[in-house]
Amino acid sequence: MIDPKFIGYRSPACTLEVEKGRLRQFAKAIGETRPVCVDEQAARQAGYPGLLMPPTFLFCLEMDRPDPYGWFDEVGIPLPQVLHAEQGFTYHAPAFAGDALTFQAVISDIHTRKGGLLEFVVQDNAITNQHGQAVAEFRRTLVIRHG
Repeated sequence: MIDPKFIGYRSPACTLEVEKGRLRQFAKAIGETRPVCVDEQAARQAGYPGLLMPPTFLFCLEMDRPDPYGWFDEVGIPLPQVLHAEQGFTYHAPAFAGDALTFQAVISDIHTRKGGLLEFVVQDNAITNQHGQAVAEFRRTLVIRHG
């Protein structure tokens, strides 16, 4: 069982660059066809500094951390027993190719259900750009299966 003392645990902050090649690849994979997301010239003509980042790219970018599951070991989460149960986003500002986004995550809740057979870990992640401006927040819920 995950010790509730880890509520409030902050993963080390990580800053990652939004790379335009990956944005184009991601847009293609999800069927994003808006010119501002795939054509640099169209993005600049629209007044953007670079390609507009599709919103759900944040989850993919966050997985580029040097060790995206390192915090599991620190708090005792057994990776083979983890299910990704839920994720929700709140957006504050757009992000663009070339931006440097900083991710700061904190565990906001740990609780059990089904007599301890299911354990839930809720993590909130705040994302800011290179100017310190809030870009987004996302909350994910992980389920750890026991037994």
